[in-house]
Amino acid sequence: MLEFLNEANWWCLLLLLFLAFLLGWFLSKWALKNKYKSALDECLRKNSILKNASYEKANTTFSGKSAQEKSNADNEIKAIKTRDHGGVAVKNDKKDPDEKPKLNFDSFGKADPSQKDDLKLISGVGPFIEGKLNSIGIYTFEQISKFTKEDIDTVTALIQFFPGRIERDNWAKQAKKLKNK
Repeated sequence: MLEFLNEANWWCLLLLLFLAFLLGWFLSKWALKNKYKSALDECLRKNSILKNASYEKANTTFSGKSAQEKSNADNEIKAIKTRDHGGVAVKNDKKDPDEKPKLNFDSFGKADPSQKDDLKLISGVGPFIEGKLNSIGIYTFEQISKFTKEDIDTVTALIQFFPGRIERDNWAKQAKKLKNK
């Protein structure tokens, strides 16, 4: 009789292990299906696009233009900048959005690389910004100390620096102090 109980226990244990295996297998299938469902959907969508790409009707629009002609027309449209880095509204009075503003060197003077000051001494100007300032013709503390509001706006647009940062860091005041040293 004892041998029968031991054998029955083994069969129960084996049955429980098999049921646990089946439960784990079904749960993993369900979990993986949900995990990769979005990737599978995206793959099927791209596959459908590729299959339809060879059909002429799939490449035309109601106006009769082919997809190639439409993409060429889309490439000609250019975005108009309405907000700058800090969310400040940008005025777009210009006809050509690619046209860059011009510096008014008459208001703060011209300088050349031989007169170059170390602009990195101004708080908020690092090597990168100094290089950008030099590239637009600003080399000295004297020039920066004479900046007007319009000059600051133009420089900000040309060097693509954070709007209002030149005024917040007060570059003109710092440059006046540094030029007198």
